Amino acid sequence: MIYLAITPVGLKEALQLKSNGGSHHIWCGSDLVFDLISIKDVSQFNYPLMGASLDIIEGALETIREHHPDEVVWVEGCLR
Repeated sequence: MIYLAITPVGLKEALQLKSNGGSHHIWCGSDLVFDLISIKDVSQFNYPLMGASLDIIEGALETIREHHPDEVVWVEGCLR
């Protein structure tokens, strides 16, 4: 399973799930500043995702699909 974290809270929750034994891969935007280099299975886009347009999020999802074909992708979202 793949998680696309968009906010700091979403990334923190995905990392918590991972630390509890999850084997998922996490993707996030460049605007989430964490020490991610030492964490296995975390990828960071070179552009921000917080407040991004639907087109940007769809592009990020396409990149994830290219790297993880046939995987389920969970996208962090919120109701406004």
